[in-house]
Amino acid sequence: MYDEDSEKLFDLSGVEYEKGGANNVYTNVVVSARSALAWKQTVSSPGPLVLFFVLLLLTLVSMAIFRSPAVALMPDVTIKPLRSKGNAIINLMGAAGGIIILGLGMVFKTGGVINQMMNYTGFISAVCSVMVIGLLVFIFTVKETKWAKEMHDESLSLGIEENVQEEVSVEKRKLSKPEFRSLILILASVALWYLGYNAVTSKFSLYASTILQKDYNSTLIIAQAAAIVSYVPVGLIASKFGRKKTILAGFIMWSSAFFFAIFMNANTSIIILYLLFALAGIGWATINVNSFPMVVELSKEGDVGKYTGFYYTASMAAQALTPVLSGLLMDLAQTMKVLFPYAAIFVGLAFITMFFVKHGDSKPVAKGSVLENFDIDD
Repeated sequence: MYDEDSEKLFDLSGVEYEKGGANNVYTNVVVSARSALAWKQTVSSPGPLVLFFVLLLLTLVSMAIFRSPAVALMPDVTIKPLRSKGNAIINLMGAAGGIIILGLGMVFKTGGVINQMMNYTGFISAVCSVMVIGLLVFIFTVKETKWAKEMHDESLSLGIEENVQEEVSVEKRKLSKPEFRSLILILASVALWYLGYNAVTSKFSLYASTILQKDYNSTLIIAQAAAIVSYVPVGLIASKFGRKKTILAGFIMWSSAFFFAIFMNANTSIIILYLLFALAGIGWATINVNSFPMVVELSKEGDVGKYTGFYYTASMAAQALTPVLSGLLMDLAQTMKVLFPYAAIFVGLAFITMFFVKHGDSKPVAKGSVLENFDIDD
């Protein structure tokens, strides 16, 4: 018997379960029974599941439609040497948005084990309101054509780009074989690390309630906060040491965090959990800030949108595949504990493919060049 006022669980004789017993019984009995009931109802009436798939498909298509052009705005208005820093700002704002959503999750108590059957109307309405506000800010503040022209003029004055008029009559530049090989390896790395990363982000809420028996919102906020703190410094580090080396360092941090997370359980200190996810957040910032600029570095001015599409095709395909693939492995293994080994393996594979990349890194700035001390605010 569950007492909602005291949030305690009692057996039929009225004896209270020991500390942690409520979560254990809820996980082992209620969650399993609920899953069995959901499966039975889905088989007898598949309409709601089909409708959910349709709405999810429309959501993902909508995301793909706006995400690539929106992100492509950054290289369109930012000179090449500053694109890692520019991408750091993009990710900084994305992480800030993620923290807002996780904060709303804490307000609406979406992460509580007992609240998994709650009504999400209020939470979804709040999330949609945040998205609408962001859209209005974008519409009324972004001046794409003006900023792109200013970037092109600045690139010409700094000797970074050739005059567009000279390029119009020339056939579209093709990548050399080594450049093409690097592009494929970068995109393979993107797909591989999203296979690992998105498996954790899509399954961690359930993993936290069933295996760790903890609220997932606070843990993910720690990861997001660590990423936010790291974004700008990571952009500066990449400018000095190169994007590839910085990404490889991020893979080491990420795989270490996922490896040690394998050994977490309900008795693990929340402090250790926070430290591991903070390390994962720093690793994520290190990787994500520099990966997109490596792809667009291989493009010419008129191809930025196309190469942005390549990047998001690789990442979105992996994000669509990995929840199904990781879920299938969990079903076959009959445990969710395969989640972090799965993630660690794919991050390790991404390290290998990135290691062999030879092109797309930031070009070193010549000593004494006008770009040596050039910064975002200049």
